[in-house]
Amino acid sequence: MEPVDPIHLAEPGLIVLDITAPDEATLHTAAEHLGRHWATSGTPRPHRAPGEPGVTARLYADLRRPGTTPALGSG
Repeated sequence: MEPVDPIHLAEPGLIVLDITAPDEATLHTAAEHLGRHWATSGTPRPHRAPGEPGVTARLYADLRRPGTTPALGSG
């Protein structure tokens, strides 16, 4: 992963999340669930590191802003 850019942490409520999951489907599901709660950078691009298990991705979130509201009857 690249170093965190200070602009992404310039104000209280901004966070950077590095997510590791066993596969891309799980990673995308986690990002979707986080996006329901907070405004996020959206679906992250997965990265596989040679010799490391699973996939990783970076997601940016703003805890001050709400995310999407799930449709009735979903998750």
